[in-house]
Amino acid sequence: MLKTVGLGLRREFLDDVLTQAPNVGFWELAPENWFPRGNQAYRTLDRIREQAPLTSHGLSLSIGSPDPLDVDFIKQVKTFLDRFDIRIYSEHLSYCSAAGQLYDLLPIPFTQDAVNHVVQRVKQVQDIIERPLVLENVSYYASFGNELTELEFINAVLAQADCKLLLDVNNVFVNSVNHRYDPYDFIAGLPSERIVYGHIAGHTEEYDDLFVDTHGADVKQEVWDLLDFAYAKHGIFPTVLERDFNIPPLSQLLTEMNKITTHQQQTVGARDPRLQTNTA
Repeated sequence: MLKTVGLGLRREFLDDVLTQAPNVGFWELAPENWFPRGNQAYRTLDRIREQAPLTSHGLSLSIGSPDPLDVDFIKQVKTFLDRFDIRIYSEHLSYCSAAGQLYDLLPIPFTQDAVNHVVQRVKQVQDIIERPLVLENVSYYASFGNELTELEFINAVLAQADCKLLLDVNNVFVNSVNHRYDPYDFIAGLPSERIVYGHIAGHTEEYDDLFVDTHGADVKQEVWDLLDFAYAKHGIFPTVLERDFNIPPLSQLLTEMNKITTHQQQTVGARDPRLQTNTA
């Protein structure tokens, strides 16, 4: 079981992690960024997991692709997860290959045929990795040929594949602006029992009606507010701070990561009358 607050592990501050042993509940990493790098990289990860457990968030599974699943790749992931005692393998509910690598995370059409396609592939992955597959709701900027809403599509995949959810709160907020829906209704409609952990990150506001999930800025207040709602609705779930661009010093990231702890504690206080301040 994950501790409540984690941070995405990035090479930009890897040396600081090794020398400072910061107080992080767990580290999240992409397996495919590590297993091609050999024994030296593995020794580094062994040192890091002495500080805090590891969890994994992949980039290359391409669960919605029309191409056959890359079984050899999935077996490599399984070997990596076993080697580092990583119980959670999360990925994106999207695709990044179609007759070749596309180098982007593209949205799957929200159709029943797509649900059936993804469900069959999720079951195959779970059989290989011998763990539940945890799928993240993704940000997307175009939508076509849809028969279902985004929420209906996600819930259908989770239920029919019997897999789990990584709730990315920033992605919900970004999509709600770009596709004009209520993010609170969306989060309220997700199944609490499927949520394993969550993500929070910053985004870029290109226009009033176009936000981009860049992971390159501080978390906006509207996203913190939505995270509070998600905790109140679904209970406190472990949450990772993601930062992939414009990466500040580790100390600054830790300060922002610790805000997650504050929001979790505030949510617990609001739900437990014994922890509330009497202002009457």
